[in-house]
Amino acid sequence: MAIKATVFKANLQIADMERHYYQDHALTLARHPSETDERMMVRLLAFALHAHEYLEFGQGMTNEEEADLWRKDLTGSIELWIDVGIPDEKLIRKACGRSNQVVVYCYGGRVADMWFAQNSAQFDRQKNLTIINLPPESTKELAKLAQRKMDLQCTIQDGQVWLGDGDASVLVERVILKGS
Repeated sequence: MAIKATVFKANLQIADMERHYYQDHALTLARHPSETDERMMVRLLAFALHAHEYLEFGQGMTNEEEADLWRKDLTGSIELWIDVGIPDEKLIRKACGRSNQVVVYCYGGRVADMWFAQNSAQFDRQKNLTIINLPPESTKELAKLAQRKMDLQCTIQDGQVWLGDGDASVLVERVILKGS
């Protein structure tokens, strides 16, 4: 019998001073059995950074045809494709062809650095691709915030991102490896 996804509920308050976006979101995250708390929390962080009325979680971990998060317009065209981790370069290229904008949030320290170095020539060809590296110290601290029921606050201001649960907060530094 297959192991089922674990369901996490998050009430996320977003105060994004850079985009002037202030909203509360009640989110349901399904954590695949092979997904870590760290990866799930990076997906949640990516949601906060790109929050929008039409942004939704996809099946990117189990279905190559879907993003981890994506935003589609009313016609079904993909405006924004977001992947988390270190996806295969071919999948990124395919995503760039299918959507207006692709953003990859990579993490993992040296592994992410090596992945980017190996694929940077191919990434440079994609004009609608942004790759952001998250330091392992930050993502490991984010993982500590993971609970089955979470009340989180995210503040984005002056290039800084703070995510907290009232008891602890994490400063997440973003390093842009490739901008579009």
